[in-house]
Amino acid sequence: MLPDRSFFNRLAEAARAETLPRFRSGLDVTNKLSSGFDPVTEGDRAAEFAIRALIEENFPDHGILGEEHGNVGLDRDHVWVIDPIDGTRAFIAGVPVWGTLIGLQKKGRAIMGMIEQPFTGERYFADENGSIYSGPEGERRLVTRQCDTLSNAILFTTSPHLFAGAEMEKYREIESQVRLFRYGCDCYAYALLAAGHIDLVIENGLKPYDVGGIIPVIEGAGGIITTWDGGRPENGGSIIAAGSRAVYEQAMAVLQR
Repeated sequence: MLPDRSFFNRLAEAARAETLPRFRSGLDVTNKLSSGFDPVTEGDRAAEFAIRALIEENFPDHGILGEEHGNVGLDRDHVWVIDPIDGTRAFIAGVPVWGTLIGLQKKGRAIMGMIEQPFTGERYFADENGSIYSGPEGERRLVTRQCDTLSNAILFTTSPHLFAGAEMEKYREIESQVRLFRYGCDCYAYALLAAGHIDLVIENGLKPYDVGGIIPVIEGAGGIITTWDGGRPENGGSIIAAGSRAVYEQAMAVLQR
C-alpha cells in the first residue's frame, strides 16, 4: 500500500509547524563542519523528526533516508528521502526560496515527491498521475515550458562558486549561451522549472536527499532530470534538469564533452 497526496500533505504540515515559526526568528545556527560552513538549525532537526514520526507510525515497513537523523532500512522496497530544509543558508538569511523535500522511492526509483514552500504557501506534488501545484494561484496541473533553444532559455544554479575546473568551464559555456541566468534559488528553482517559468537548472555536489523529492515533480510535469552523464539522478551528484528535450540535449552536448 502506497501513501496518497493527503498523506504527503500531512507530512508537509508537520514539517511546516516546525520550520515556519523559526523562519526570520533569529534562530541559532550550528555549523556541521570544522572547516568551512555547512549550517543546520533547530528547524531542520525538528522538521525531519516530525516527518519521520508520521512515516514510522503509518508505514513502519518503509525505509528512511534523511539528512539530519540518519538512515533506516535502505535495502527495503520503499524508501522515503527527506530534506527538512533544503536551502538552509537561504532559511537563515530570511530568503523564502528554501523548501521541505519529501520523496518516496520504489526499488531505488523515485515515484512520488513534494516540494513544499511554507512561507509562500506553495506545494508541488507528484505521483504516477503527474505533477500538481497548489498555493496562492489556486490548483493546477504542472507542465514544463517547451523552450526550443538555449538562446531562449532561463537558467538557474544555486551558486557558480560551487563549480571548479572542467565543471566550471562547462557551466560557464552554457551560461554564456542562455537568454537569462539567475543564482541562489536552491530547490525553488526546480519548482519554477516544473511550473513552466524557467527552462534549465544545472548543479553539482548534490546528495540523494537534495533531489529525492524533486525528481518526480520534474518528471511528472514533462521535464527531464539526470546526472551530467545522462544517468538516473536518485543518488545526486552533478545534476541537470530541463523543461524541454531540445534545451536538455543542447546543454548535454556541452556537459558531456
